[in-house]
Amino acid sequence: MARLIYTALTSLDGYVADEQGKFDWAEPDEEVHGFVNALERPTGTFLLGRRMYEVLSFWENPPKLDEEPPVIREFAAIWRAADKIVYSRTLKTASTARTRIEREFDPEAVRRMIASTARDLSIGGPELAALAIEAHLVDEIHLLLNPVIVGGGKRSLPANTRVKLELLSERRFRSGVVHVQYQVEN
Repeated sequence: MARLIYTALTSLDGYVADEQGKFDWAEPDEEVHGFVNALERPTGTFLLGRRMYEVLSFWENPPKLDEEPPVIREFAAIWRAADKIVYSRTLKTASTARTRIEREFDPEAVRRMIASTARDLSIGGPELAALAIEAHLVDEIHLLLNPVIVGGGKRSLPANTRVKLELLSERRFRSGVVHVQYQVEN
């Protein structure tokens, strides 16, 4: 059975984007990007909210990809090889291959998907991840804590939700980013 994994690049105070919607402070260096590639490589399907999909759809066809470092080319290949399900009430069509749009997040349909596939699923976007966490669907949470405090914005984890976690691993990077991996105790 596959796992549903939530990974977020977040500020130390728990935001994926600041109050202006910017997240340039979380752009990974080559070391962190390579680590993220390793995390995402086993992913068979990305479950995404509309805004996260719009950000990540860049990876479908990045300009001058052949001139980019190997770590960038690898992530583009990981993205293109995976199926994508976008949960959106407003998106009319998908701009990427291997993508389908769902109008509503159905926890039971996701539960069946997890049970019926061998490859892990990755959930992206804090609002969508919050729904999955609240429905007890998420198996692991990976946070890449960036050495910055942004003071507000889009929270990486849901408010008013209590979830017990078990620390599985941690890693420090030269840039000051710290990765923590938690198993969700359902």
